[in-house]
Amino acid sequence: MGVFFFGMGYSSQATANAIKQLVDAQAQIIGTTRSRSRAEELIRAGMRAHAFDGRAPGLMLASDLTKTTFLVASIPPGSAADPVLAHHRADLDKAADLEWMCYFSTVGVYANADGGWIDETAPCDSDTERARQRLAAEEQWRAYARQRNLPLAIFRLAGIYGPGRSSINKLIEGTAHRINKPGQVFNRVHVEDIGRITALAMRAGLNGTFNLTDDEPAPPQDLVTYAAKLMDIEPPKEVPFKDADLSEMARSFYADNKRVSNAAIKKELGIELLYPSYREGLKAIFEAG
Repeated sequence: MGVFFFGMGYSSQATANAIKQLVDAQAQIIGTTRSRSRAEELIRAGMRAHAFDGRAPGLMLASDLTKTTFLVASIPPGSAADPVLAHHRADLDKAADLEWMCYFSTVGVYANADGGWIDETAPCDSDTERARQRLAAEEQWRAYARQRNLPLAIFRLAGIYGPGRSSINKLIEGTAHRINKPGQVFNRVHVEDIGRITALAMRAGLNGTFNLTDDEPAPPQDLVTYAAKLMDIEPPKEVPFKDADLSEMARSFYADNKRVSNAAIKKELGIELLYPSYREGLKAIFEAG
């Protein structure tokens, strides 16, 4: 089997590893990355890789793409269209052996719920350009899947963390903050859960739109406090949200407050998460050094 990843980033690499472990140890993994230099790094690491920045067709990747059997797309949309379908739809049309597709979206497509629980049936956000672009890209992939009569799994991901990208790393780097906005919660998801669930969905030929989140949405400052406790250090001083020095982008995330349910994907695949809350995830990262 061949698996083609548009966007061989953090989540895609975890997914590739899970496919090797859970689906096919001999699977051929092929991926794209934004720059030629990064593609060359992946090639030196033993992976087939191509440069594709989403602004123009990727040179030389068509031959691999037309032979793939599984596809995972994790590149954010551009202003007008999904970059993969904009530049490589004709090549995908020639992939006669294509069996299954996956698109990594975000829970940011949902409207603010003022801290309430929501699932895949919740209203989506029509006010922000980021959400509108994501929703448009999702629909473009659904339309393409219908055209090809292929199963498509759209995974709406919560905030991604894992080894190298966690509150522990931010404390080590001195960039961790404890910003307190009363009542504010976020979902997150460990990168290994993304990889495992995507691999299992691939094996099952899963079709539909599902949230990929942890079981326990929590205030962001709680993660920093817990990570500091694991490391036996004092956490940074807590700062009220109104006094926090945040970029406009970061401040916009705090305007979005919801608890996103993952019940649908767990029921569909008959699984529980490896890391159901930030505590299990951070503890595993800390214990792994």
